[in-house]
Amino acid sequence: MHDVLKVNMMANIHDENDHIASHTNEDLTDQHIYVINVMGAPGVGKTTTLKNIIKNLQGLKPYVIEGDIESDIDTRDLRSLGIDTFQINTFGACHLDAPMIHNQVQNIKFDEKGVLFIENIGNLVCPAEFSIGEHCKMLISTVTEGSDKPYKYPLAFEKADAILLNKVDLLPYLDFDEDFYMKGVRALNKEVPVFKVSGKTGEGFAEVAAWIQERAQEEKTAHHHHHGVENDHHHHHDHDTAHNHD
Repeated sequence: MHDVLKVNMMANIHDENDHIASHTNEDLTDQHIYVINVMGAPGVGKTTTLKNIIKNLQGLKPYVIEGDIESDIDTRDLRSLGIDTFQINTFGACHLDAPMIHNQVQNIKFDEKGVLFIENIGNLVCPAEFSIGEHCKMLISTVTEGSDKPYKYPLAFEKADAILLNKVDLLPYLDFDEDFYMKGVRALNKEVPVFKVSGKTGEGFAEVAAWIQERAQEEKTAHHHHHGVENDHHHHHDHDTAHNHD
C-alpha cells in the first residue's frame, strides 16, 4: 500500500516539475537563450570547464546559475571574470529542480541573446532525473574518476546530449581504459558527441563551444519556424505539446 502511495507521489512531483520546466524552456527560448544543464560529480572541473567554454564562445553572451549545497566560491570566481553569475544554494538538496530555476530566472536580465549555463549540484544520480528547463544536458566526466562510470551511473550517461571527458592531460599517469569507457557510453547513448578536454591546457574547448553555437542556432531556427505557424492561433500554448526538447 505504502509503495503505491510513494510511487504516485513521485509521479506527481515529476509532473509538476516538468510542467514548470517546460514554461521556463518556452520563456528562455523566446528570449533567444540556449539553456545547458551542466552535470557531473564533485571535483570533475565543472566551473573550470565553464570558464574554458566561455573563453571560446563567439556571438553569444554567457550567463551562469551556480548550484551548490553551500558556499558561493564558484560564483565569486566567475563574477570576478565579468560573467553574469547567480547563486542558488540548496542547503542539503542533492539536485536543482525546475521551481528553483524558474524563480532564479525571474531575477536575471537577459539583455543579449546567449547561453545560460546551469551548473548543477555535484552528483551523478539525482540531477539526471529532474528536468530544469534546459535545451541540453552536458555531462562532465573525468579520466581520474575511472573508466567504469558509464556502467555505474547509467542514467546520467544515457540522458546526456554532450559528454566532456575532462583532465585528459593526466592520461599518462592513470590506468584509464578508454575503449572500456567508450563501450559503456555507446551501449547507453549511440549518438552523443564525446569531447576530450583538459581544463588545465584548454585542449578541446574550441570544439565544445562550436558545438554549442551550432545547437543554439538550430534551436533558434526551429523555434522561429514553429512560432511562424503558431502566431495564427493567437499564441495559445498547449504545454503538453508545444516544445518537447528531449
